Amino acid sequence: MSYGTPARAVLDRIDLAIEEGEFVCVLGQTGCGKSTLLRLLLGSEHPTEGRILIDGREHHQPDRTRGYVPQKYALFPDKTVLDNITFGPEVSEFRLWRRWTSGFRRRRIELRRQALDYLRQIGLCEADQRKYPDQLSGGMQQRVAIAQALMTKPRILLMDEAFSALDPGTRKEMQRLIRSLWQATATTVVFVTHNTQESLRLATRVIVLAKGSSEQGSRVRLDVRISDSSTEHEISQLAHHLESVSEQTNLVQAVSTP
Repeated sequence: MSYGTPARAVLDRIDLAIEEGEFVCVLGQTGCGKSTLLRLLLGSEHPTEGRILIDGREHHQPDRTRGYVPQKYALFPDKTVLDNITFGPEVSEFRLWRRWTSGFRRRRIELRRQALDYLRQIGLCEADQRKYPDQLSGGMQQRVAIAQALMTKPRILLMDEAFSALDPGTRKEMQRLIRSLWQATATTVVFVTHNTQESLRLATRVIVLAKGSSEQGSRVRLDVRISDSSTEHEISQLAHHLESVSEQTNLVQAVSTP
């Protein structure tokens, strides 16, 4: 994958196979192409070489198979929480001529019922459905953004530094939330983060991207699977290993608090 004129390589010789149901965290220093990799998986950008395959097929634009949670909340400021959550399905399913039919009304009621279910799952109450984004805390807004992405029932959930702007306490709550949602839904998750401890506590697999020379794009430097049975001591040792690698090669920006 290259950018600019003359072309500057961003990603080089990336060869990954992600299994359905995995929780994959992608680590790497700023500018190594983590977000680019996510946009390639989303289908909003396309590789200059190679292919991105989902179930053996190329996807050339975003669709409902992939949900996306960006670092900056993508909520509509003029819509309530409930309207934000239901916006995607309503736009994709409804046509103007159907808006006053009984089928439209039934489906809209069903979507709003589903949205309320997600609202409860993400830890908000029914009264929050009528609030607007500027009436919510940062953590609440991020919860709504996750519900917004999950509402389309994606097979793949892509999260780009989704918790980086949250305070440590809220961040831990969001880590527990997304892990429990992943366990409940078996959605495949690809989660970009700078935080080594966060990646080890969330993921079943951690991938580290490393910058090459000025002529080369980033490549996969480490690809580590994490066992659910790992003890705190084992996680601490693995974190130390990743941070040691980062000190030697400047690969990972380690953050001490998860």
